[in-house]
Amino acid sequence: MDRFEALSVLLAVVDAGSLSAGARRLGTPLATVSRKVADLEKHLGVPLVTRTRRGLALTEEGRAFVAASRRILGELDAAERQASGDFRALRGGLHVTAPIAFGERHLLPLALEFLKEQPDINLRLTLADRQLSLVDEHVDVALRIGHLTDSALIATRLGTVRRVICASPDYLARKGMPLQPEDLAQHDGISFQGFATAPEWRYRRDGVAFTIEPRARLAVNTTEAAIQAALAGIGIVRVLSYQISEQLRSGALQELLTEFSPEPLPVNVIHGPADPLPPKVRCFLDWIGPRLRAQIAS
Repeated sequence: MDRFEALSVLLAVVDAGSLSAGARRLGTPLATVSRKVADLEKHLGVPLVTRTRRGLALTEEGRAFVAASRRILGELDAAERQASGDFRALRGGLHVTAPIAFGERHLLPLALEFLKEQPDINLRLTLADRQLSLVDEHVDVALRIGHLTDSALIATRLGTVRRVICASPDYLARKGMPLQPEDLAQHDGISFQGFATAPEWRYRRDGVAFTIEPRARLAVNTTEAAIQAALAGIGIVRVLSYQISEQLRSGALQELLTEFSPEPLPVNVIHGPADPLPPKVRCFLDWIGPRLRAQIAS
């Protein structure tokens, strides 16, 4: 059994979502693809995939093996390109992810300019208010807002963003202005549901952090929906500063309890611990790093 070929077949099947789709992607008969996956499982002595109605699902052993296979084949590809003198070529696919609002307002314009500068690089930009796994989702670069937990990733700090609590002038005229965090218990709130990390109703007083939430009048699962509800006067909302910068400037929303604000959240750009780092990834990081840092600072 050619193990490198077997790894390539397995990854094609996993990425395509089924044996038949993997066979089409490879241009190989389905029976051949199925046999190669079965031979690999027999060689390892463990099942790697299970068949479901929707296609394939990786077993626990399969997830670990696929992650290792990607690393092995990536290192092999880098070694071949380096040996052939092609390692410095800036071309190929690049997968980047970021939170939706930040990505749309800050990252996407820079990414478009980057593509103009690098015509041989193809960019896949995934905007999602959940943290994608760099390994499982095949992500090259991720922009993360908040404290990092995975010490295996390489992070570069770009700046910080504030957590803001705000409401519309119409709501405040009807319900009154909260002067202390404790006043929020008598106010209506707009809460987030369905987020991996929801905005926290945290405050600081004399260096001590504490949490007080308003009554949940409305629960939504997108930032934009929460902002629209706040603009309509439904209640008080907590979001990140960049998400409502325009509404704050125009006066459509008013920031509250600023003297009790918690510590700002860090903004980092992260990538896997590849050594050496692929030139296309290094080029992208060098391009967006100083530009995003300047935008965040302003």
